[in-house]
Amino acid sequence: MPSTSKPIIVVGSINIDLVATAEVIPAAGETVLGTDFQIHPGGKGANQAVAVGRLNYPVQMIGRVGSDAFGEQLRAQLVSAGVDTNNVMTTDGPSGVALIVVSRNGENSIVVAPGANAMLTPRDLDGRIEVLRRAGIVLCQLEIPEETVERLAHICSREGVPLILDPAPARKLAPEIWRSVAWFTPNETEAAYYLHESNPSSELVEPAKAAGLLLNKGLGGVILKLGSRGAYIATKDGSNAAISAFPVKAIDTTAAGDAFNGAFATALMLGDEPAEASHFASAAAAISVTRKGAQPSMPSRPEVEAMMKTAQPS
Repeated sequence: MPSTSKPIIVVGSINIDLVATAEVIPAAGETVLGTDFQIHPGGKGANQAVAVGRLNYPVQMIGRVGSDAFGEQLRAQLVSAGVDTNNVMTTDGPSGVALIVVSRNGENSIVVAPGANAMLTPRDLDGRIEVLRRAGIVLCQLEIPEETVERLAHICSREGVPLILDPAPARKLAPEIWRSVAWFTPNETEAAYYLHESNPSSELVEPAKAAGLLLNKGLGGVILKLGSRGAYIATKDGSNAAISAFPVKAIDTTAAGDAFNGAFATALMLGDEPAEASHFASAAAAISVTRKGAQPSMPSRPEVEAMMKTAQPS
C-alpha cells in the first residue's frame, strides 16, 4: 500500500470478549448449560480497525484500554493485526468487557460493560485534530460516550472528512450528528429503533422505504445491513441498490456488521463506488460468520477477493 494513502481512522470501543456457546440463548431468568467458552479481543471499534488492518489498508485507532491485565493484551492484538495504536490511551481501572452468548445456529446475545471506553472524552479528540484531519474516512460506533460522538461528528464535518457511523447500540442522536454522517449503517433492529423514534406508530417497513425515511434525517447515505438477506444502499442523491448476500453456513454472527463496515470503508478508499464497496463488504461479512469470535473472524483481502470470484451472491 503506498505510504501516501490516507488512513482510515477508527474512533471507538476496545473490549475483551468473554464468549460462551450454548444450544440456545437463555431467556430472562433461565439458566442453560454451555458447550464452550473462549476469550477473544473485541469491541466494535477495535473489530472494525482489525477488519481494515486484515484487508491490508492503513488504519489507526483512537480509544482507551484499562490498566488491568486485559489492557496490554488488547493493544498487542491490535498491533498484530496491523493497526496503529499510537492514539490508544490507558485509563486507570478495567478495560471494556463484552459478555456474549452464542447459540447453536450462530445467533448471539451481548451485554457490554464499557470500562475504559466510557472515559474516551471530547478532549481526547481535541488533542488529535491533526490525526483526524489526515484521515480518508473515519469510522465510529456508539459504545463510547455520546458527547464524544457529537464532538467527532463536529470535527469531521468541519474538516471535510467522511464519517461512517455504525449506530450500535442504538440510542438517541443529536441533530448535528445526523447532518454530519456520510454513511449510516444500522442493522434491522437499529433501523427500527430510529424509525420508531421518529414515528412511534410506525410498523416495520421494507428496506427502500426505511432507507428513505432515514435519509430524511439529513444523512448523506444509508446502508441497511440485512444479515442473510444482504444489504440495501441508498444515498441522498437518489441512487439505491439491493446488495445480495453470499450463501454460507453461519457459525457465529458476532462482529459480522463490523467486518462489513471495515470492508466497506476500505473498498471506498481503494476507489470503489458505493455499490461495489457494499458488495465487497458483503463478501467480508459472509466469511466472518463462518468463523468463531469477533476479531479472529476477520478475513484477509485475498480471502474476500476469492469469495467474490468463486461464490455467487444469493
